[in-house]
Amino acid sequence: MKGKPFARQGFGFWFPIGQYFQSTTGLMFAIMMKAHEDRLMGYLGKVENPDFVRQHAEEMTIQQHRAGAYALLASLLGHPPTANVLAQIGQFDAQSDAGSCDEFGLALASLELAAQTARVEDIEDEFYALFIGIGRGELMPYGSWYQTGFLMERPLSQLRDDLQALGYKRDESAPEPEDHAASLCEVMAIMINEQRSFKTQSRFFKTHLASWLERFFADLQASDSALFYKTVARFGTAFMTFEQQYVSFPE
Repeated sequence: MKGKPFARQGFGFWFPIGQYFQSTTGLMFAIMMKAHEDRLMGYLGKVENPDFVRQHAEEMTIQQHRAGAYALLASLLGHPPTANVLAQIGQFDAQSDAGSCDEFGLALASLELAAQTARVEDIEDEFYALFIGIGRGELMPYGSWYQTGFLMERPLSQLRDDLQALGYKRDESAPEPEDHAASLCEVMAIMINEQRSFKTQSRFFKTHLASWLERFFADLQASDSALFYKTVARFGTAFMTFEQQYVSFPE
């Protein structure tokens, strides 16, 4: 599909003030979970037990897996995946154990299968219809829109204040405002990789993602224009369910 104004391929909204931040998307496949290891899947099945989480978090490198999931969502929501990205997603090897997994594992297996069978050109058309369109896309992946019904409203202003307090400055070449779903997922990946405190991560998630991102994924999964992105939405929904539980644990 030629001539359609996609978001820039070098996706990466953020860098810490005073130090250029390289996009986390190149990191996502190195740290993303592998279902054949059956480590993260077993962990997610026991996530309701805080004692289990605390005893095994280091062994299972859960922070790396969280960062990888956020970076994956940031990449897929920021622009259409390239053939190389699809090939890497298609090698997650989640399908082999999907029968014994919970919804998170099944969602990851579904995304893997979709990546194996999808054509780049078809996903580009799908992305355009969903998020760009003529005038606007079918969906509006912005926090202000979902929380107020309008763009550039108070939630964006509050987000900008919080980002400044965290020491993050928006890349001026980024095509979208800070409350874009991809931008917020990337910020979470950065905070996890920088080992920001649990309190900081939890507060940011509850303030800027928890109130609307699951509704966005529900709308994306229900969209008539979505095919590949239905599997992205399913994965996003499963991961948000996990994150809601994770950030609710006492410190």
